[in-house]
Amino acid sequence: MPFKFGRYMVLGAVLAATAATPAVALAKHGADDGPGDDRGGRQEQGDDNGGRRDRDRDEKRVAGRCDGRSTSKLKVKHDDGRIEAEFEVDQNRNGVTWGVQLRRNGRVVVSTSATTRAPSGSFSVERKLARGSGSSDRISARAVSPSGEVCSAAATL
Repeated sequence: MPFKFGRYMVLGAVLAATAATPAVALAKHGADDGPGDDRGGRQEQGDDNGGRRDRDRDEKRVAGRCDGRSTSKLKVKHDDGRIEAEFEVDQNRNGVTWGVQLRRNGRVVVSTSATTRAPSGSFSVERKLARGSGSSDRISARAVSPSGEVCSAAATL
């Protein structure tokens, strides 16, 4: 019997010591960090635009609207004194050719066609456009499928 009693004494001492030890953060990959903090709590001052300090690289992304089951999105940004526009439509069906127009401030600047491709059944039209004379530019995109489905999106830089 004294042997069993000794074993329970040791077990009790280990449990008591464990309970008295402060808890340690065991989260992996920064799961215990605050929002926007992946450095274990250390925060540095500076810009929050991915290390690019020049304002000429501002970027806007907008979700487009489609009147069918497709989805669309438009990304526009300033790039070397021009405007880079990328319009993407995802139909989830390969081999469908859409008519696409890009406009800057209401004027058609690109009129082309694009075909959905594997593996996602989507297409993307990317162009660099001249900037307008004003302080801001409105870029709009519109795509029409052979079945008449229309997708569109617009953003102002």
